[in-house]
Amino acid sequence: MQGKFITFEGSEGCGKSTQSKLLYRYLKGKGLKAVYLREPGGNKISEKIRKILLDHRNDSITPVTETLLYMAARAQVVDEIIAPALKQGKIIVCDRFMDSTIAYQGYGLGIDINLIKCVGKFATSGIKPDFTIFLDLPLRKGLRYRQYTKDRIERRSLNYHSRVLKGYLELAHKDPKRIKIVKVEKDIDKTQSEIRKLVDKLLCHS
Repeated sequence: MQGKFITFEGSEGCGKSTQSKLLYRYLKGKGLKAVYLREPGGNKISEKIRKILLDHRNDSITPVTETLLYMAARAQVVDEIIAPALKQGKIIVCDRFMDSTIAYQGYGLGIDINLIKCVGKFATSGIKPDFTIFLDLPLRKGLRYRQYTKDRIERRSLNYHSRVLKGYLELAHKDPKRIKIVKVEKDIDKTQSEIRKLVDKLLCHS
């Protein structure tokens, strides 16, 4: 039995970590074999790369270097965790994946998107999410939530984050079957309820 790969995407402060963890606990509570990951990260090597990428002191990292570091972290976690878990029939819930690189480094920094997709296919061995939740929250509100704990990416300009959001929305428009837009409600449980309905429907038809 092939597993299912569910990813969460969104701009800064949208609640991805909270909502993805709530979904993971929900699936585990139903007795399903689920794995939770965050990107970049998920294992020893990828977490070390994460520290380099998000440390605000590393302001000399170039767009190309940044893109390749994200890919390196992803390649490691795919080989070590994601691919084996899918073969074992597990459900993977991942906070960010390839869409993030297309949005942040492609639309945001101007790295060629076709190149990102090509390198991404190599780094992931062709593994793609079955289903993606995009959490939609106004930019200024999300960045306000992050104002006291900004990492290297969060410190970038509002114009940069606007390009990222535009990129996400274009991706969702191009692939509506996989990417579902969920409006972030003030009530966390209300947002989670909508996510669970979508995921239950996915699992029911698999």
